[in-house]
Amino acid sequence: MPVVEVQRSSLEGVLLELAPVVEHVPADRLLAEEAVRALTLLQERKARDVAREAELLMALAAHRPDTDDPPPGHPGARRRGAGSPVPGTSEFLPDEVAMVLNCGRPFATDKLSEAYQLVERMPAVHAERAAGRLDPYRARIFADVLGTASDEVIAVVVPAVLPSAAGWSSGTLRKRLIAAAVAADEEFAERRRVEAERRAAVRLYPTADGMSALTTEAPAAVTAAMWSVIDQAAQLAKTAGDDRPIGVLRAEAHAARVLGTQDGGPALTGHVTITAPLSALVPSNSAPTAESGPTIGGSPITTAHLRELLAQLDALGVQAPPGGSLALALTDDNGVLLATVTPAELSRLATRGCLEHGRDADCGCPVLGPPPEVPGYSHTAAQERFLRLRDRTCRHPGCGQPAGRTDADHVVAYDCGGRTSCDNLCCLCRSHHRLKTFARGWRFRMDPDGTLHVTTPSGITRSTRPPGLREQRSLPPPRPSPVDDDPPPF
Repeated sequence: MPVVEVQRSSLEGVLLELAPVVEHVPADRLLAEEAVRALTLLQERKARDVAREAELLMALAAHRPDTDDPPPGHPGARRRGAGSPVPGTSEFLPDEVAMVLNCGRPFATDKLSEAYQLVERMPAVHAERAAGRLDPYRARIFADVLGTASDEVIAVVVPAVLPSAAGWSSGTLRKRLIAAAVAADEEFAERRRVEAERRAAVRLYPTADGMSALTTEAPAAVTAAMWSVIDQAAQLAKTAGDDRPIGVLRAEAHAARVLGTQDGGPALTGHVTITAPLSALVPSNSAPTAESGPTIGGSPITTAHLRELLAQLDALGVQAPPGGSLALALTDDNGVLLATVTPAELSRLATRGCLEHGRDADCGCPVLGPPPEVPGYSHTAAQERFLRLRDRTCRHPGCGQPAGRTDADHVVAYDCGGRTSCDNLCCLCRSHHRLKTFARGWRFRMDPDGTLHVTTPSGITRSTRPPGLREQRSLPPPRPSPVDDDPPPF
């Protein structure tokens, strides 16, 4: 896609900053016919706005060519299918759009794909939407059905279907588009089937009240077989006298087969993390003091704190699950992670006491803190444990990849003087680690409390805080970090 060079006048800049003003008559003053007319005009305006959004997305895409991306065969070159949906544009374009729209990368990718299909490949459909005559949903069906079709097929199908599209239901429109495309290209249906199978996935998302949904998208024959096995198990339980709702029985049957627990024995184990603020660990027989109690902005973790934590854990009978692990995270009153420790390390440190004043001294000296900085590029296992407990997910704005599937990345690149310390390391998934390393114009900066600020080449900055960290009203504004010409080691 060619790069567009624009000479901007001062008038154009002023017009860009003007907010559109639409005067409305109060809805409760409208007659029924007037409300219907207003709703009709609103739908047309929505269609025009969505069309304008698509044009703006393509305008941004024109300024992000793929010439700066790592070429094939070079370090950091993208894997097949991981680039932008707009040909000739940077693989990092969806990430920038996600930051601008404040959404996730998958949603931004879908937006870009639809904009490209309609603006570039189906301009007649885009024109109808821009004129308010075709609603955004029906326009999206054109992009969805014909996205994998050749330009020759599109040239035949769009003129045949578009004139009647606004009057059909969405289901009818989809069927007519598929039928017309198959008539124009006998292999079209097979290509759609192959493309659909490539989208097979299992997705997890929260619903409400502590529940989540696990969905599997797979070929119809496979999902039908899966459903049959689950339903048969639930029906057998029902026949055996279990009077709970059939949906609950199906959910249990599904979980039993996935987890391997249908024979009654647990197949998996757990990893438990207990978070304790220092203010809750003041020894029970003493009042908080300046020496033993926490202070805002980083508290010393003393032997007294550790012994109180051991006493509380013993009183509660807290243990690691069979075959699993237990970790303890100590924070200050603002939620800043100060240290991580295992029960064995906790017991050893509490017994050892202060190295300078002796085991039984109540000196208030710190005996535990964040893992220390290390020389060299590679981080330690203790640092990785601290980062995973602090960050819990990829820290890039809008990304929820679990920390267990992320890299520990130097925020200030190691080759540019960045230290291998917990206040210069954060969890980034492989996709956003590559973006930070190879995408030009992006800037990353991290505050001492772990707040990460990410700025796009177009100047949009969004920030993420470690989960559990309380928002501070006095946080300083983000400062731009220097742009590195040489990529850091990946």
